[in-house]
This record gives sequence, structure tokens and C-alpha cells, in this order.
Amino acid sequence: MKSETTHLPRTVDIVIYPGFKSLEAIGPMSVFEYANIHLQRRGKPPCYDVKIASVQMGPIRSDTLMSLEASKVINPIALPDDAIVVGSRHINDALIAHPGIVDWISTVAPKINRLAALCSGTFFLAQAGVLDGKKATTHWSVADQLQHDYPAIRVDADAIFIRSGNLWTSAGVTAGIDLALAFVEADCGHALALEVASDMVVYLKRPGGQSQFSTHLLSQKTAQTNIRQLQEWILANLHQRLPVSQLASMAGMSLRNFSRLFQQEVGVTTLEFIEAARVEFACQLLANNAEAKVPVKTIARRCGFSSDDQMRRIFQKRLSCSPGDYRTRLRTAE
Repeated sequence: MKSETTHLPRTVDIVIYPGFKSLEAIGPMSVFEYANIHLQRRGKPPCYDVKIASVQMGPIRSDTLMSLEASKVINPIALPDDAIVVGSRHINDALIAHPGIVDWISTVAPKINRLAALCSGTFFLAQAGVLDGKKATTHWSVADQLQHDYPAIRVDADAIFIRSGNLWTSAGVTAGIDLALAFVEADCGHALALEVASDMVVYLKRPGGQSQFSTHLLSQKTAQTNIRQLQEWILANLHQRLPVSQLASMAGMSLRNFSRLFQQEVGVTTLEFIEAARVEFACQLLANNAEAKVPVKTIARRCGFSSDDQMRRIFQKRLSCSPGDYRTRLRTAE
């Protein structure tokens, strides 16, 4: 069983710079603060001592009207236990403007316990060369650029967050909350992390391999009304067989024209959309029934997979784990 905290508070530096994404700093900072509050209610000492760090002390303006006060200057000597580098809307400009952050990362990466980069903050780690030969993620909108600019990195454009040794990278904005909750669970146990997630009205675990993309979001983005309505019908009828020819007929279109328009509007083929929707639905059922142990075969049938073997193969392809492994991640830690 994991103890909640039997040591001095872990020092966590959230590294910002002018133009940083405010929510990426506030989200993890709030996670650690809520963790401390719950520990205090239990009569226990805090687990986290969080500081805002930058290349200089004082107020640092974010990408919004808000500024945060940096109380610490990053340096390679006074290292925290963990550091989290946030992203920027204009990451290329940030890299040019703040080479000191890159130099600091290249020096401290081998020494620090956990070094995380959120969203486009991954580019700072990439520029420092510490991600070469490793798997990493970032916000989907800049994933292609990351792979192009730093070909030695194995970029996974679909993951919520990825851990490679002591280096962590995450997708955009709210994914930083997922990563911070993973820190809390590792440090303080599942029960405390669950309480923090409940306070923040977020899921405790979107596992690192879970997709950045939601089929529900994809359907909301579709401009063509008939395609959007059909997407909504698919999401409500995943238990059925869904041949593309039937969907084309429902849309009143030829198979060829429907397939072309669907991919043009949604960005994926009809079969890819259906497969992603079934995986997403299965993940929800596995999470909701993590303790009830509903058989995987039953879940596969409810999601429209032809068999539990097919569901297992698709989970391995998309999430790099089996449905059983996915459910295990969601169980209460012993």
C-alpha cells in the first residue's frame, strides 16, 4: 500500500515565461494545492511545495490578462524534486526568446526526479536534446512540426501524456491536469488523487495512452448538417452493425460520394470514426464497471465489436494495451 506522505514536501517548480499558457500553469498548481488541502484535513503534512519559476523574478504575463508572480529563478543548482515546463501559443518565438530555459533543461534533465513539459512546452525539451530516441507527445496541432523539427524523437500525436524515464510530456492545456493527477497518485495514493479529481470535477484517469481526440468533439465540428446528424446517430447505435453502404443510404447519397464527403468533413474515414467511437464507448464502460468486473465479452458486444478478440486487437492498436489492462489501470490501488 502506498503511504500518503512520510517525507518532507516535494518541491515542484512550474516554469513559465512571457506568453505562457495560463491554464497549463493554473491546472497543475490547483491539483497540488487540493492535494495539500485534503492531507491537511486528515491531519497530515502537505506533500507539495509549489513555486513559480522563470528566467527572472517578478510578474510574468501569460497569454491572457493574467500574470503570475515568479518567486524563483531557474538555475542548475537549486533543483526542485519535480519541474513542469508549460507551453505557449507561439512556441517558436518562445524558444528564440528564452534559450536559458533550454540550457537549464539540458543541464538538469539527468539530475531531476521528474521533468515534465505540457503541450508545446515539449519543444523546450526537444530543443535541449533530452528527448532524442524517446517517445513523447504534445498538442496535436503542433505534433507534425515537432516530428519534422526533431526527427530523433518518436512523436505520438494521439496520447494524453507519456512517461519516458524521468521525462514526462503531455497533450494540450487540460492534459496537464491529467499529468499532475498521475503525480499525486504516484506520490500519495489512489484515494487522495480521486478526492482531488472529484473536487476539480475531472476524471481521475485518462490513461496516458488515451486519445486526445473525442468522437463527440469530431461530430460537433462537422459543418454539414446531414453528416453531423448521422454521426450522432452512429454514436447512439454503436451496438448495431454499421455498414457504410447503409449509412450512405441513410444520408441519401451514393457510397462513393458519402465516403468522400464524410472524410472531407470529419477528417477520418467512416470506418475509422466508428472504430474510434467504439473504443471510446468501451473505455467508458470499462471505467464505469471497473469494480463490477462485467465480462469483456459483454462490453465488446454492447459496443458493436464482432468479438472480444476483435476488441482486444483494436485496443492494442489504438491504446497499446488490452481491455483488461485498461480496466486494471482504473482499479483502486491496493
